[in-house]
Amino acid sequence: MVSFGGLARLLFGSANGRRVRRFDPTVRAINALEPELEALSDEELVARTQRFREEIAGGKTIDDLLVPAFATVREAARRALGMRHFDVQMIGGMVLASGAIAEMRTGEGKTLVGTLPVYLAALEGKGVHVVTVNDYLATRDSGWMGRVYKFLGLSVGVITHGLSDDERRAAYACDITYATNNELGFDYLRDNMKYDRGQMVQRGHHFAIIDEVDSILIDEARTPLIISGPLDDRSDLYKTIDAFIPLLKPEDYELDEKQRQVSFTEEGTEKLEGLLRDAGHLQGESLYDIENVAIVHHVNNALKAHTLFQRDKDYIVRNDEIVIIDEFTGRMMPGRRFSEGLHQALEAKEGVTIQPENQTLASITFQNYFRMYKRLAGMTGTASTEASEFADIYGLDVIEIPTNLPVQRIDEDDEVYRTAEEKYAAIVEEIKAAAERRQPILVGTTSIEKSEYLADRLRKSGLQDFQVLNARYHEQEAYIVAQAGVPGAVTIATNMAGRGTDIQLGGNAEMRIDAELQDMPEGPERDARAAEIVADIKRLKQQALESGGLYVLATERHESRRIDNQLRGRSGRQGDPGRSKFYLSLQDDLMRIFGSERMDTMLTRLGLKEGEAIVHPWINKALEKAQKKVEARNFDIRKNLLKYDDVMNDQRRVIFDQRLELMDAAGLTETVDDMRGETIDMLISKHIPERAYPEQWESRQLAEDIREIVNLDLPIEEWAAEEGIDDSDIRKRVHEAADAAAAEKTERFGPEVTAYVQRSIVLQTIDGLWREHLVNLDHLRSVVGFRGYAQRDPLNEYKSEAFELFQSMLDNLRERVTQQLSRVEIQQRPPEPEPQDLPPMQAHHVDATTGEDEVDNSGRDPSDPSTWGHVARNEPCPCGSGKKFKHCHGVFA
Repeated sequence: MVSFGGLARLLFGSANGRRVRRFDPTVRAINALEPELEALSDEELVARTQRFREEIAGGKTIDDLLVPAFATVREAARRALGMRHFDVQMIGGMVLASGAIAEMRTGEGKTLVGTLPVYLAALEGKGVHVVTVNDYLATRDSGWMGRVYKFLGLSVGVITHGLSDDERRAAYACDITYATNNELGFDYLRDNMKYDRGQMVQRGHHFAIIDEVDSILIDEARTPLIISGPLDDRSDLYKTIDAFIPLLKPEDYELDEKQRQVSFTEEGTEKLEGLLRDAGHLQGESLYDIENVAIVHHVNNALKAHTLFQRDKDYIVRNDEIVIIDEFTGRMMPGRRFSEGLHQALEAKEGVTIQPENQTLASITFQNYFRMYKRLAGMTGTASTEASEFADIYGLDVIEIPTNLPVQRIDEDDEVYRTAEEKYAAIVEEIKAAAERRQPILVGTTSIEKSEYLADRLRKSGLQDFQVLNARYHEQEAYIVAQAGVPGAVTIATNMAGRGTDIQLGGNAEMRIDAELQDMPEGPERDARAAEIVADIKRLKQQALESGGLYVLATERHESRRIDNQLRGRSGRQGDPGRSKFYLSLQDDLMRIFGSERMDTMLTRLGLKEGEAIVHPWINKALEKAQKKVEARNFDIRKNLLKYDDVMNDQRRVIFDQRLELMDAAGLTETVDDMRGETIDMLISKHIPERAYPEQWESRQLAEDIREIVNLDLPIEEWAAEEGIDDSDIRKRVHEAADAAAAEKTERFGPEVTAYVQRSIVLQTIDGLWREHLVNLDHLRSVVGFRGYAQRDPLNEYKSEAFELFQSMLDNLRERVTQQLSRVEIQQRPPEPEPQDLPPMQAHHVDATTGEDEVDNSGRDPSDPSTWGHVARNEPCPCGSGKKFKHCHGVFA
């Protein structure tokens, strides 16, 4: 029976189908040019690039040139790669060129599709960024597709980890630049900490095409990019505040162990305010005044350390250090630290050495970074389930592109078992059955631990020949995934592993030739051996096809349907047969959270015996509804986080734009004169209130402030005693004295040195205050949620107080710049000002799939552990042993 919606789609077609059909006339126009371009020589084909550029200079847009440009790329790809774009790939290219997301099934050639819009956009000469999920894919794709671009006369660069600034600048200057999302974001942040425009590496954000767009803009975007540096030692403050907590009684705070939250009661707050006031740490009357944001943060951390964290359960003390204990595994996690000062609060509680806190020097979310591009597009196999998020956050439409050949994969209904033990027993038997019939099988797990658990069960059951893969070492990972289609291959992988690499039945000929013949010199012998490998791949592919194609077996449903669809999409590429099936138990996280008790009761009544499974389309639908709820909740969380980050982003853009203006300005004399003038006006207004009598003026204090900040010793008390004087006279005299002192200093230093000194001091002061401001915003963010208890909207409170903090920062900027410039002296004139170094810093981004902090430690010395910084447990040890850190220097004695 067909539903009303299904009937309407049969009559009128789907909305997506109608959008795709609009591209048909353009595809026909491109196809019509094919015979003409095939007849051209290589030189004539290459010459079209210069002709297109001249037409753009003459006023045409890239949209006007889409048909001839796409036809040119298709012919160039045929000659350079031996690959010709299908018509559906042309449609995918047009979707990308229009600034939308093209959803294309795995194996449909997304990498080749990207060449069409990338070439078209590169004709404008403003740079195109192709964004990939890891360095391996950036290097692979820039070399592979770069052959097409270079054939057509365009330059191609690639940004990978460890490049110098000069190498990065050269890569960004190319027509097309391949890079990972992390490298692009960190380069942007580092550029906005430079002191000279010539030191910056990026040249703007014109057009970006993101490969695996859902992974980057949704999964990776859950955590911001952070550049941090060491903070001044504040161990005394931690110790002082820690001493207050034991003085509190249980009625001074409310403890919720279930939610792991603790907060002060009204009585506790009053008691703490008294203690802080006596110790000289409280500004103003209330602990919650805006000036005390940092103190509130430290106080809350100290309370958490004493009430929520237990020694020998949550952490242990060893070798004068606090070592975290993993709550799930019970293992020690050496090298890992709690963030935002909590670890320091625990160190103060236990009386061990307090390690310096890391301070955020700069940060940005991927949402706000990629929204800077004038045009953004993306491609992936799975985006439609998150279409509303792409539209809301990025303004990107999702268009599904038809497959070149019909999909032959069979997606079976889920098998649901009562217990995880029963489920894994059934999975092991199913894997062994597939291996016996020589059907390649890819087993998807939701975590590294679960993949290792399943591998252990397979070994105990007698199956030894399989690969375990997780998202760690991308090059090795790509090779394993590429060969997962060999008959009889058993590959256990985390769901995200190997993205960007197709599983080809029979194996990947090119990768196998590279691996097996890498030491063999070019010549007839190597060619003959390569031909043998290609013939063997064809034979193996036929075997794999006869066994039913790739079998994707999933051990659990993910929170997101999109991740499940990615896993399914591994099978059935380019019209190949295939099969997918999910094995579930009522003890799985998703089933447990969404009503497994009711289902367990129902299955018991139905007489479900141990080892039996229930299979029904209704269960699939029920699970899909549960996943939709989780997706909606996660989207709301990300959206809420973004609302807070948007507040910081507006301020970030003001500061970064101001820095660029200051770097580009010929001189800053007018700017610093204005700053000095506003600072003087502020000081006079503070000590000489409007319409006050001279005897009410704070003349002595004003004179001291002018001496301290403007470095002028002026007889303000004598002026105030003059007959008939008013505040405007005082104002005029102070301004004249300050202007005269600045003019005299400029004459002494000379205009060039003055300009250099002014620019250096203004930029350094902005950077120092911005860092302090980021710390204040972090602290404000951590406590503003409590405003909800007072029926006030935390977001609105955050917006208004963040604005006040920003205004206060700008006032401080004027005052500090004035103070430093009024006191600066130069003994001798430098021949040529040296570029200033950036502060010591690390780049962090938490991997959304593993929870590990990916830290850029390019400055590590293998022989000096003090230079290593934070090392992730599964990272190769920096000493160079080749072992994982946890098995080398990360092991406790």
